[in-house]
Amino acid sequence: MKKITIAIVAVLMSLAMNSQIAWNLDTNNVTIGDQVTLSLSGVESWPTMEDLSQGKVLALKQWMDTAKGVQYTTLTCFDEGEWPIKITDEDSLVLVVNDVADVDTVTAEVKDIADIMKVHYTFWEIFRWILLGLAVLFVAGAVTYIVIRLKKHKPIIELKKEPPVPPEQRALAALEDLRVQQLWQQGKIKEYHTELTDIVRGYLEEGWGIASTDMTSDETLEAYRRSRCFSDILEEKLSRMLRTADMVKFAKSEPMPYEHDRSLSDAVDFVNTLGAQAVAEREAAKAKKQKEERDNDARNNV
Repeated sequence: MKKITIAIVAVLMSLAMNSQIAWNLDTNNVTIGDQVTLSLSGVESWPTMEDLSQGKVLALKQWMDTAKGVQYTTLTCFDEGEWPIKITDEDSLVLVVNDVADVDTVTAEVKDIADIMKVHYTFWEIFRWILLGLAVLFVAGAVTYIVIRLKKHKPIIELKKEPPVPPEQRALAALEDLRVQQLWQQGKIKEYHTELTDIVRGYLEEGWGIASTDMTSDETLEAYRRSRCFSDILEEKLSRMLRTADMVKFAKSEPMPYEHDRSLSDAVDFVNTLGAQAVAEREAAKAKKQKEERDNDARNNV
């Protein structure tokens, strides 16, 4: 009884599986060379393209829809007739292939393949090659320029530098800014005179090479007397301005209002006068250099 039961269950399962097999052709009546699609589902073993290429029927391509569990195969045939396609051992279908209608191959004129036509180039076809050539030249030139600049340790893009502002102009601008701040009018007397002397000391150091920022007032005056920019009148202005600042910073003196303005005026006069002298020296040096260059050119030409 157990063996009989197992056999019955196996037969029923086989019938159930066979009952689930489904196949379909989108059409079974085609003309020579047409393509049809075979859809197949519910089989234990999927047929390959070689399995479905039967007789005159050829399988061209095959793909699987895994979501639906359906296999698709594109078939074609180039011979007229009725061609059976075996799906499984028990299942098959027939593909009917018809000849091309209304074509008399005996009397129809057969034409040879036409010669290759020569098509003229359009403006854009020519112009794009010109653009490509220009682009190649530009890239090659850019690469060459970059390599040369790097070998010479120069920046790739050299921006035009603004001419440096002369020291006297920067000092005068700082003094004007100090005047506008009105520090001593706000009670900031020490800050006012400290900044005032710092501006003048910085100008002496940058414009004339006198390291005044590291010197005392007496050392600054002594260095100024030994410099080429020495002037009795300017020495008096410089000395008065430095002494007034020293009294404020070290003796906590409170100068009269006019003394604050006088110190600023002395500083402006000092920088203005020395600035004019510096400009004259620079112009003289420039003229001398130009004369030397002209003389050198004249000698080279000779």
